[in-house]
Amino acid sequence: MTPNKVLVPGAVALSFVLSACGGGAAKKLPPADAPVRVAKVARQAVPLEVAAVGHVEASSIVSVKPQVGGVILKVGFQEGEDVSAGQLLFQIDARPFEAALAQAKASLERDRARQAEAERTLARYEELIKKEYVTQEQLDGARANSAALKATVVGDEAAVEQARLNLAYCQIESPVAGRAGSLLVYAGNVVKAGDDRALVVLNQIEPVRVSFAVPERVLGDVKARSREGALRVTATPPGGAPHEGELTFVDNAVDPTTGTITLKATFANRDRALWPGQFAQVALNLATDAAVTVVPTDAIQKGQVGTYVFVVKEDRTADLRPVTVVRNWKSLTVVSRGLEPGETVAVDGQIRLAPGVRVSIKEDVPGVKPARETDPPAGGAKR
Repeated sequence: MTPNKVLVPGAVALSFVLSACGGGAAKKLPPADAPVRVAKVARQAVPLEVAAVGHVEASSIVSVKPQVGGVILKVGFQEGEDVSAGQLLFQIDARPFEAALAQAKASLERDRARQAEAERTLARYEELIKKEYVTQEQLDGARANSAALKATVVGDEAAVEQARLNLAYCQIESPVAGRAGSLLVYAGNVVKAGDDRALVVLNQIEPVRVSFAVPERVLGDVKARSREGALRVTATPPGGAPHEGELTFVDNAVDPTTGTITLKATFANRDRALWPGQFAQVALNLATDAAVTVVPTDAIQKGQVGTYVFVVKEDRTADLRPVTVVRNWKSLTVVSRGLEPGETVAVDGQIRLAPGVRVSIKEDVPGVKPARETDPPAGGAKR
């Protein structure tokens, strides 16, 4: 009986200890606030744009080819440099054409003398026919000879003009101001008239054009708004700044294979940031909504309830708010319902939010340490 009496107080003591430990573990700490970044809902003007990928084209492309044959004596430019309109590009040996011009002039003078003699003979015969000193047949022959020589003189004058043109063609001048490409034929080579091989290709890059395709559904808006004035187009080259131009061309047919239509915009390109052959991001501005409600696109969430945002109320608690999205523009989203200007929305950290959750507003993205002047460079030691 004694052992049973000893075990009872021990069991009571052990039960007391366990109860004391269990009572301490039941206490719960309050949940930590969810860190988020926030932004204000705003009302502002937002352009209605059509985005596309464009291709930069020279406004004028000239393949310089010889119009007469001969030896190239001189090249008047360096490949890859700018040339002005009228600048000498190539000099072809002009001596054969100078001789041809001299010969054509000599033939013209000879035939002019013959024509003058024929006209004097005709005038004399017209007087003699009145006195019947010459026959009608002789008079007709004099008239025919005078007319034939007159036609010969006209042909000689044309030959002289052609010889002058051929001589002028020996100096090949730039028809436009532009940038020269690679030199394809060097001095000392013989070229032929009508040769398909170009001597050099010139690209006019001030201004330039940007070609891009848009869906056929926007063609009606493009035509309607073009009647009100030139449409503004923005082109942004890779790694460059946006450049503004004007829509200057709408193709005359829709491509049935792609359902798009080609448009072209002209840019002054004075800084030459747009280079022929490169691609650029293009935005065609059709209109501007004067005052619409916008939020950063990062604030927009999608779930079972549809599209929504988390609004941070004045008491620093989150409220799930369904919104109606109209369209996106750059980093902003236009909404038509659900938000009012001045409200605060979460733009980062929404994964930890739920209706009623308290938030703490952070300036920096959670988990990303901003760079400071005292931070060492990547891969290096702190100085």
